[in-house]
Amino acid sequence: MHPSDLEILEQIHSDVFLSDIDLFRYESEFFQNVVNGRDIVSWAAVDHSRPNGQSDELIGFVTARIVTAKDSEIADLLRYDPSKGHQTLVYILTLGVVDAYRNPGIATALIHEVIKYASSVAVCRAVYLHVISYNNPAIHLYKKTSFKCCGGCMGFT
Repeated sequence: MHPSDLEILEQIHSDVFLSDIDLFRYESEFFQNVVNGRDIVSWAAVDHSRPNGQSDELIGFVTARIVTAKDSEIADLLRYDPSKGHQTLVYILTLGVVDAYRNPGIATALIHEVIKYASSVAVCRAVYLHVISYNNPAIHLYKKTSFKCCGGCMGFT
């Protein structure tokens, strides 16, 4: 993502998480960090077939952060062993796709980008995320992409 995506990222985020806006309210600093690549990695989906100069407009996104395994809430689930040295995890912060573009595989492709990134980090043990318990479409998506439920979150190892 680029700094020019800031406004549309904030708009899509608020549209995607509208019903849960109080649960998923992020400060403007979060979005600034995303578009400027500060401590957050991100991937964007764009529709190149849109007319009228909108061909690079954002239609989906995923954001993630590298966290240390020992400090994560899932260290016990991973059977973290400090004798194995520095280990990390990739934590998916947000994932969203504009309503009109859901179901053709955009979210799946974005998740695969995160997994590919995590596999390039030599000391990464897993990818994990949180999903609200009543978001059945999201839970189905994560299970379809090989994530497993693990104590209040979902993980891919």
